[in-house]
Amino acid sequence: MGESGTKRIILPAAIIIAGFAAIVGLSQHIEGSRPPLPDGFADSDLAMNGSRLKGFAMGTEGLIADWYYMRSLQYLGEKVIKHEGNLDLNDLRALNPRLLYPLLENATDLDPHYIAAYSFGAMLLPAIDPEQAIDLGSKGVANNPGEWRLFQYLGYTHWRLGDYEKAAAVFEKGSEIEGSSGFMKLMTAAMRTKGGSRVTARAMYGEMVTNSDDEQVRIAARSHLQELDSLDERDAIDKVLVDFKEKNGRCAAGLVEILPILIRVELPNGRVFRVDATRRLVDPAGVPYLLDQAECRVASNLKRTAPPTN
Repeated sequence: MGESGTKRIILPAAIIIAGFAAIVGLSQHIEGSRPPLPDGFADSDLAMNGSRLKGFAMGTEGLIADWYYMRSLQYLGEKVIKHEGNLDLNDLRALNPRLLYPLLENATDLDPHYIAAYSFGAMLLPAIDPEQAIDLGSKGVANNPGEWRLFQYLGYTHWRLGDYEKAAAVFEKGSEIEGSSGFMKLMTAAMRTKGGSRVTARAMYGEMVTNSDDEQVRIAARSHLQELDSLDERDAIDKVLVDFKEKNGRCAAGLVEILPILIRVELPNGRVFRVDATRRLVDPAGVPYLLDQAECRVASNLKRTAPPTN
């Protein structure tokens, strides 16, 4: 290709990239200049639907898709930092992250094979909007039928929503893909026998921590594993509190009073209770447990939903 031909390709591409960058920069300037709005109106619509550039971006769709994906990470991170109070990992609607799905949708429209965007959405969207989570996951497997990991993430989404039959069907289909992990067959059986158990949940998140290629997925999975460990610990603490009350006719004055008993309790997987430097009983994340003396039950500083059944 001659020099003139090269220029004919490079120049339009440069104009498109520069124009997109200008629009993004302008929208950010407008965003930073506008007056504060109530929480429900804090997000503006996307300044530009980048997916409309598909086919016209002269091969730069991947770069623009990267921008949308990185913006989704930044966007959610800003929401978490600004949020006051504790967050429930299983219900992130309090963050009002209504632009997360459009950002991920744009990224995957521009690059239908953007595995990281699909996996990030699978971990977060079920706690925000289940329908959006299913839509993005279904889009991922449709565009990448040979990627068994995307079937794992879609199966995970159905599992999170309590639809164990659909989860089993997706895991089974993914298990038939050449090179897929034996974990997929394991989950197919688990969904049909004990889909809502903590054992299944621990296997699900443990596999993601060990084998996922996406750091965002590993971080989220570790948080869920800590949550499961906390549920086991609180079950054990509550049992000790009940026994203590029956024996002494009163609730313990504080959790420190039952520490000598707790250190003899066997937790799943060989774990033990932990205390901080001030001898406060702490959860797996290092957050001190609280004692609700009115109910004579342990309480967590972190909001959590009802535990799965054993």
